[in-house]
Amino acid sequence: MWSSLTKTVMLEAKSGSIPEEVRVIAELEDLSPEKLRTRLAEGRLIVARNIRRQGKVSIFGIGEGLSTKVNVNIGTSATVCDLDMERAKAQVAVEYGSDTIMDLSTGGDLDKVRVALMEASEPLPFGTVPTYQAWIEGVKKHDGLPPEDFFFKIIERQLEDGVDFMTIHAGITRQLALKMVKGNRIAPTVSRGGAMLAGWMLENETENPYCKNWDEFLELFAEYDAVISLGDALRPGAIADAHDELQVAELTNNTRLLEKAREKGVQVMVEGPGHMPIDKIGADVKLMKSMTRGAPYYVLGPLVTDIAVGYDHIAAAVGSAIAAAEGVDLLCYLTPAEHLSLPNIEQVKEGLIASKIAAHAGDLVKLGDKARRKDDKMSIARAKLDWKTMFKMSLDPGKVKKAYRQFGAKIESCNMCGPYCVFLVLDKYFKKTKKMK
Repeated sequence: MWSSLTKTVMLEAKSGSIPEEVRVIAELEDLSPEKLRTRLAEGRLIVARNIRRQGKVSIFGIGEGLSTKVNVNIGTSATVCDLDMERAKAQVAVEYGSDTIMDLSTGGDLDKVRVALMEASEPLPFGTVPTYQAWIEGVKKHDGLPPEDFFFKIIERQLEDGVDFMTIHAGITRQLALKMVKGNRIAPTVSRGGAMLAGWMLENETENPYCKNWDEFLELFAEYDAVISLGDALRPGAIADAHDELQVAELTNNTRLLEKAREKGVQVMVEGPGHMPIDKIGADVKLMKSMTRGAPYYVLGPLVTDIAVGYDHIAAAVGSAIAAAEGVDLLCYLTPAEHLSLPNIEQVKEGLIASKIAAHAGDLVKLGDKARRKDDKMSIARAKLDWKTMFKMSLDPGKVKKAYRQFGAKIESCNMCGPYCVFLVLDKYFKKTKKMK
């Protein structure tokens, strides 16, 4: 528990010392270590890792001035519990460049599943939503809703296993839960953890156990130097619900909880929407960053339309690109199976790649020339018809090569333009101009 000997990486930064993690991030992002130390000390940057897994997890930053990161969700469901498939999803996420992985499992032996997926996800930081296990196991064990202290026990168990960050829905109060069920939202809540907590509060006629015991939870997270991701139980789950009273009220509560965490030196990021039309995304990011004094923002999408079923990874990529350009720090991917099914392995890959494209598109605005170097290299390779470099730089080389060769690679250019490729038509003039220089 919390003691004078507990010194988190955030407290180390607050003391004026530059933690080794900050030096690693400075090298990766080509930024000043002192600037990054200040951002970490002020809670505008986080390092997602549990000291229980020190040395096993990649060190990188999430937050202000850094490249946009991408998270992949995996995990069993109550109806599809295939641990081998979930392991394979984790391996695909690692292979195709996810930055973090979250286990949203609700089926099988949740402790066994979590440990197995954590191992399969190395070296990526690993996150969970402990409310799921508290609810599922609590109901089985107590033949009814779990007692308040059971939420605490599950978090402690998961931290001991080495979980690096957790979604904690501490901002939804009993009053907000009542407003939610009595209100006129199209989709009252689309948060599974939020629905569980709302049901627990309404049934027990008592307050949110996370919020009531916030100081104790902070002590626990400080002990493991893990990250709290303040969940958005009331995020809009329909375009029509975006930026309503419930969403903003929960953000206001999360802001107060965030400030208490900063005082204790506990790292926190804040979660956001959800479903939101394009014209509200910029305002949403600015509001959140202003209220939280620049805390890292982690968003699910946002989905910019509700009709993209089967293609929600594309609708989310549109919103994610805008959100990243406006200053969002971590994007949670969506897959083509969103709103339909547990995703399969290929759908996980598709969703991840769509989010990585969105993250980079946002970084072109947010980071400028630093992000554009990759685009310039790809463009030069295209102008030279340098297929080897183009394949190597692509996000999915196998798929790119297959498309290039689908009708047979018969000439130097692709089969769309063939001999009429602009770079072939004008090749001799390009060469002549170069000789004249």
